[in-house]
Amino acid sequence: MRKLALTAIAAAFAVTAFTGGAQAAGDTPKPAAQEWSWGGIFGTYDRAQLQRGFQVYKNVCAGCHSLRFIAFRNLEGIGFNEDQIKAIAAEYDIEDGPNDDGDMFTRPGKPSDYFPSPFPNEKAAATSNGGAIPPDLSLINKARVAGPDYVFGLLTGYQEEAPEGFDLSDGKYYNDYFPGHQISMAPPLYDEAVEYGDGTPMTLEQHSRDVVAFLNWTAQPELEARKALGIKVILFLIVLTAMLYAVKRKIWRDIEH
Repeated sequence: MRKLALTAIAAAFAVTAFTGGAQAAGDTPKPAAQEWSWGGIFGTYDRAQLQRGFQVYKNVCAGCHSLRFIAFRNLEGIGFNEDQIKAIAAEYDIEDGPNDDGDMFTRPGKPSDYFPSPFPNEKAAATSNGGAIPPDLSLINKARVAGPDYVFGLLTGYQEEAPEGFDLSDGKYYNDYFPGHQISMAPPLYDEAVEYGDGTPMTLEQHSRDVVAFLNWTAQPELEARKALGIKVILFLIVLTAMLYAVKRKIWRDIEH
């Protein structure tokens, strides 16, 4: 599993070099730091936001980007119940087999299945995307420096036209935060790209913020448990330090007398 994760991270970095322009990343501005609900030692995920982010991924991103390290049953972690997970999984066709005749076949997904790739292989992915292979998004927030801020900046950093004097290659789109500013992916999000049912504003910024939150969860589903453990360890160390200090004072008091 660890080897697969490292492979995915390496592949994601490779796609950056492959889809970017010839310019170095040195002239690329640093994306603005955003406030995220999971930031800080007491930060947690907002389950409603995670579910909206999953909706954005499912309706927009899943057409090109895989999520191969996440199983449908993992969606319990963002607040879906068993019946909802079964319904979500059943919407996907999963290749299985071979059957008794030695043939592969497709069946509705089950909670134990992992999200399937939108393409049968990398060659098909590249052919469908102008030669660029869309990276898997499972670990994307870990595979980029300042991951959540970078991905948010990328999604909101498209410009309708390149600046004057900038040589934009055919089939590329200008993006403020992509290394080289030339990206093969067309702007994936826009206002009202996904319809929310909870009254949340359906803006480009909100869609981007929600899907980034979801992708941070896919990259770090254990974040809350890790923070909770860290707080317990800190409290334990504080109590232990106080106890040791009290013992030290008692011992030295007895020696001095």
